[in-house]
Amino acid sequence: MLAKELREMASGRPLWIMLLILCPLIGFSLFQAVSLYGEASATALNSPGLASALSPLDGVLVPTFGGFYVGVTLLFPFVAIRVLGHEKEAGALRLLIQLPYRTPTLIGAKLVAVLAAWLIAAVPAISALAIWEFMGGHLFVAETLNLVLGHLLYGLLVGAIALFAAALTESAATAAIVTLGFTLGSWVIDFAAASQPDLLGWPSRLSLTQTLHTFELGLLSIGLVVGVFAAILGFAALAAIWLPMGVAVRTKLARSLVCVSATCLVLVAATQIRWSADTTEDRRNSFSLADEQALAQLSKQLTMTVHLVPEDPRYADLQTSIVSKLERIIPRIIIRFAGDQQSAVGSASDQSYGEVEYSYGGRSAVSRSTGTEEILPLLYGLANVPLPAPVTGTDDYPGYPLVAAPWMALPWFLGGLPLLIGGTWWWSRRVPTIETRFKSQGDQP
Repeated sequence: MLAKELREMASGRPLWIMLLILCPLIGFSLFQAVSLYGEASATALNSPGLASALSPLDGVLVPTFGGFYVGVTLLFPFVAIRVLGHEKEAGALRLLIQLPYRTPTLIGAKLVAVLAAWLIAAVPAISALAIWEFMGGHLFVAETLNLVLGHLLYGLLVGAIALFAAALTESAATAAIVTLGFTLGSWVIDFAAASQPDLLGWPSRLSLTQTLHTFELGLLSIGLVVGVFAAILGFAALAAIWLPMGVAVRTKLARSLVCVSATCLVLVAATQIRWSADTTEDRRNSFSLADEQALAQLSKQLTMTVHLVPEDPRYADLQTSIVSKLERIIPRIIIRFAGDQQSAVGSASDQSYGEVEYSYGGRSAVSRSTGTEEILPLLYGLANVPLPAPVTGTDDYPGYPLVAAPWMALPWFLGGLPLLIGGTWWWSRRVPTIETRFKSQGDQP
């Protein structure tokens, strides 16, 4: 069954057309990223103090994989839908479900075929990493693998949604519309949440694109990985529920309700898993090693009362520089908002607006700062912990400025790789040769 799914996936046109489209898309993304990175690097070479701000993850890898993300969002659903939708339209599914395989086994084989399709589609993006290193660029293994893992989970999630849409609908065109409704709907939610975060804060967490944001920041969140896997298996289970023919719709709806409920329970449980690892080389998501060792001694509950509205830029700075880092170290921390119904304009007359109150061990202190230079000594004072002595050399990030010729990537993405893809496509669709041998018996052939 798995061999059959892999052959049908490789023989279909959508996969190879997607690969051909990804070549110029990722090639142009790499060209632009290397060009902009080179301009910033030229300034850093003249001012060595600016070199530490140059990270290949932000400057090259994330923008280059951004082209791959667009291709997976808009094109990969058609590849995944063909794995199941083509059989439904051709009528082969009626014969397939009569084979001695259970429906979950059939969906599992198709999900593995979707994974294989993503691995093939990732060839242009992986080759971009090789070209960047050939140019002399720097790749940190941990943050690079973490970024690739995020795109892999996103691609599998889109593929699982496509399988569910193909099982639910009767035609591939309708399944494509349903799948794009999920993917493009996520863009709409992100756009709306950016302008009204107070109204769409919780729904924005359901956006598919949010699964990539954490990985692009260089964080490996176990809770997020578990949640995405639960969503993938949930959509695959829904596809297995709606695929069989002859089952009453009422029965399918009841089973779907159980499946959705179980998936939601796992997602809620995944949000309670707070362990995460900072995979970046510059440790942007972490305090210094000395501060982390000192903060790990805070075993009591830390309560932060924030007098800011979510749309205030100061809250974004506080979340990035303080809150997200503390949540990874202190096991018991609570974030509270004072005056959630207020707006940034309406809170201007409130004298306490902009303050953050820190309570620990029966003691409290107030600060308006969002910088670690003031907040960390404040926390040490509340916990009666001495200021840690800095460890020299452990948190220094040299930066990797590089001025390279971006045109070096164009011959590969506009010539060599498309020719290789076209040749592989032709080889996969060739008609096998059958040898015909004749035995002569006397004068009779």
